[in-house]
Amino acid sequence: MKAAVLFKPNSPLEIIDISTRKPKAHEVLVRTSFVGLCHTDLHFIEGLNEHPLPLVLGHEASGIVEQVGSEVTYVKPGDHVVTCLSVFCGECENCTDGRTVLCSNVDVRMPPGKSDRLAWDRPDKLNQFFNLGAFAEQILAHEHSLVKIRKDMPLDLAALLGCGVLTGVGAVVNTARVKAGETVAIIGCGGVGMAAVNGAAIAGAGRIIAIDIDKNKLEMAKNFGATDLLDARDGSVVEKVKEMTNGVLHHTFEALGRKETTEQAFAMLPPGGTATIMGMLPQGTMIELHGLDFIRERKIQGSSMGSNHFRVDIPRLINFYLRGKLHLDSWISERMPLDKINEGFATMKRGGSMRSVIEFQSW
Repeated sequence: MKAAVLFKPNSPLEIIDISTRKPKAHEVLVRTSFVGLCHTDLHFIEGLNEHPLPLVLGHEASGIVEQVGSEVTYVKPGDHVVTCLSVFCGECENCTDGRTVLCSNVDVRMPPGKSDRLAWDRPDKLNQFFNLGAFAEQILAHEHSLVKIRKDMPLDLAALLGCGVLTGVGAVVNTARVKAGETVAIIGCGGVGMAAVNGAAIAGAGRIIAIDIDKNKLEMAKNFGATDLLDARDGSVVEKVKEMTNGVLHHTFEALGRKETTEQAFAMLPPGGTATIMGMLPQGTMIELHGLDFIRERKIQGSSMGSNHFRVDIPRLINFYLRGKLHLDSWISERMPLDKINEGFATMKRGGSMRSVIEFQSW
């Protein structure tokens, strides 16, 4: 099968032939239909986060089950599925406490470099990103990396649900637990940020302030539910938000994974407000906050993949889409074959697009 492989940071992905084995116990082989290009992948391409190389990246995918290993009862060949990097065991303390997104079982949630599911004709080991490696025509994964979806859901749009949409909506609904009528501000209107805007609208937020430097994205945010738009290039973002809200701001959400915007998300909070960090900050980044700001119960918290329970959350997101509440139809900026993947990441780095997806041909 064809796959896009990263050999060294800051270099183009190479399209080469690799192979995978038959599924073992609790494993499922999926024929990939679509996979989204995510900023998380870009972080590793640019060397901002470390992972053993060479590496098949990709994690935001949809596909059709081809084979199942022994003991798999959840899916069967022909089922439509979405992948999610939040693989869970269902047995560790975090899983049994309801926090499957934080599963600690290293035999299921294997650390980087441990997976042995990919092979090729070279002596060095080929690594699988987040136990998925979805920039390939097939994905061999643990059954607890997959959610079965209804077949009337378009697979191109379904792929988006496995990471970006799940993270943004989940951060609002699961992590921050935004209440109806509350005021929220969202910094960054890319895929994750736009999902947070849409999620805040679904949650019934009374006021949704979208913040970005791209006027086209800000205009798009209105269609996703934003009530106020703020161009981040126009003066101090923190002071402008404080003026706009006059002390009534319950939640901020940071979607860019940057030191400056993370600090801004906390600085603009009034007493009692909560900042939720959705973006992946580069490894080693240190955040500076004023200690006295914690005195009046300002809070800052992380959100791992929207604190999801993806086998519950993704079917609900599909229902929201089919009912016209989750606006996925305008999400995809471009569809491309696997051999154009480097052009897709170049577009991402330039900015101005929502989501590019790789479309795999039937074979």
